[in-house]
Amino acid sequence: MFESLELLLGTDIKSASVIVFNLIIIESLLSVDNAAVLATMVMDLPPHQRARALRYGIIGAYAFRGLCLIFAAWLVKIWWLKPLGGLYLLYLAYDFFHTKATPKTEDDTLNKEAKWYYRATLGWMGPFWATVVAVEIMDLAFSLDNVFAAVAFTDNIYLICTGVFIGILAMRFVAQWFVRLLERYPFLEYSAFIVIGILGLKLFLSLPCHFFKDEPWAIWIESEHTDLLVSILTAGFFFVPLFTSRFFHWPKSKKNEA
Repeated sequence: MFESLELLLGTDIKSASVIVFNLIIIESLLSVDNAAVLATMVMDLPPHQRARALRYGIIGAYAFRGLCLIFAAWLVKIWWLKPLGGLYLLYLAYDFFHTKATPKTEDDTLNKEAKWYYRATLGWMGPFWATVVAVEIMDLAFSLDNVFAAVAFTDNIYLICTGVFIGILAMRFVAQWFVRLLERYPFLEYSAFIVIGILGLKLFLSLPCHFFKDEPWAIWIESEHTDLLVSILTAGFFFVPLFTSRFFHWPKSKKNEA
């Protein structure tokens, strides 16, 4: 059974498990951010319309991710996509810590009134449908992000589909759980973006590895052992602070502060 599965995936179960673990982390983190943005965009609607707008948003997320998968088979052939994806993840980490270090300013991503497509549709479609249009456009951008992240991790189309499917499930189920976890343990937000930075660095290092693929250090960076080490490191940034907070009250959680 396992041999048949390995033949289908084109890799061994251990390597596939490491890749899927990393995909779960990154897709869940991206989906939390996506869900938070979409929820903020509908907050000015009447309460009875918010759920409808978000429901249309979820449908759009499914549809756009499905369309993006059509292009995934082409994207995996582009070798420089992996380091480019690494740069993108490094930018996300930098932007988070830079934003935390600077005074609060209004996020244009969350300000739909600043978007030309919202203003263009508001007059003749009304606030509800103009918001739906804005949500769907953001869905398209988020779908590209999620598929891009999945393709950056692996060129295996089956694992890419798994990653995108995880992203869809995360949007629907994991995001709410993750938000509650972050509310109770605010320090995990920093852990999350440290993890994104680590994964981004790992992906970016595929650039020098591509040009020096026969060098011992390049072989080590691209090895399954390094993938496993990175997975253990990323898991540690989540579970070690949770453990120390739960049993040693450091870092402090909302419960510890109560």
